[in-house]
Amino acid sequence: MRQATATSVATAAGLVAGYALDAFLGDPRRHHPVAGFGRAAGALERRMHRPDRAAGTAFTALAVGAPVLLGVAATVATRRRPLARAALVAAGTWTVLGGRTLRQEAAVMGRALRAGDLPAARQRLGHLCGRDPSALDEPELARATVESVAENTSDAVVAPLLWGAVAGLPGLLGYRATNTLDAMVGHRSPRYVRFGTPAARLDDLLNLVPARLTGLLTIAVAPVAHGDRERAWRVWRRDRNDHPSPNAGQCEAAMAGALGVRLGGRNVYFGRSEVRPFLGDGPRPEARHLKRAARISGAVGLAALGLAAAYPLTVGRLVAGAGRLVGGAGRRVVRGVVAGAGRGSGR
Repeated sequence: MRQATATSVATAAGLVAGYALDAFLGDPRRHHPVAGFGRAAGALERRMHRPDRAAGTAFTALAVGAPVLLGVAATVATRRRPLARAALVAAGTWTVLGGRTLRQEAAVMGRALRAGDLPAARQRLGHLCGRDPSALDEPELARATVESVAENTSDAVVAPLLWGAVAGLPGLLGYRATNTLDAMVGHRSPRYVRFGTPAARLDDLLNLVPARLTGLLTIAVAPVAHGDRERAWRVWRRDRNDHPSPNAGQCEAAMAGALGVRLGGRNVYFGRSEVRPFLGDGPRPEARHLKRAARISGAVGLAALGLAAAYPLTVGRLVAGAGRLVGGAGRRVVRGVVAGAGRGSGR
């Protein structure tokens, strides 16, 4: 029991420390592990690519399985070393989180738009999303930024924390690997329309709960940016399922309601365009909304951290304890059956 308690405390402490490192330092500027993983995954993709889902499934299994196995090995190696466990979880959490960078990008975009520097704003948009910015005006650039902040608050903050709380280091690494693959091959380009489907579906699955939690937390913290909880709740309930993504609409609808703006519309990517339903009832976003969106994102991250840190110390311990009880009972039953069989064969 003491060992389980120490492990739970180490995981919770590691999540908090990793979040603090991201909040104060942001992403590592050089030799980022996620970038290294992306290069390795890209090399693997070039070797394994075939225009079918079977090849995509094998690629996804290998590219996600390797980091998960690495996390499992590190977890086993530190099962009796809580300080080492906490340090590894902290390093992993810092590596996979992107909250500070997300808020910084929103701030940079806001300054460019307030200064009327559309060329600089268009050039910066690529740091947030993959839309073609060449013809976008200020409201469309602001809309793209608000939507990216809303969705990536889940992808880059809430989801990693949730999976780290539930599954420790393997959860952190496995989630980030999946999300990276989705960004690389999960879009509907001619090359990846079939090959990338398994990675996209796995990413959708892993984000089902985090996206909905992000929407609810966005509603809860809306007042920190002078938002209206009731309006955010109403828009979220009404519009969240209108988005073509099973998860992005959860975050974007809540953000639209919290800010009192209207998101959605025509998105132009390089070589294709999509028309998405409107989310929210207000005007199109402006530069002034970006600071509020970033503030909401930061508050959602802190709330998610509180939940993630509490999980290993509460629900996680109960689940682990129940597992040990079931395992112990199962072993006793097996021993009883074996002993009974031995006595019966003796007669």
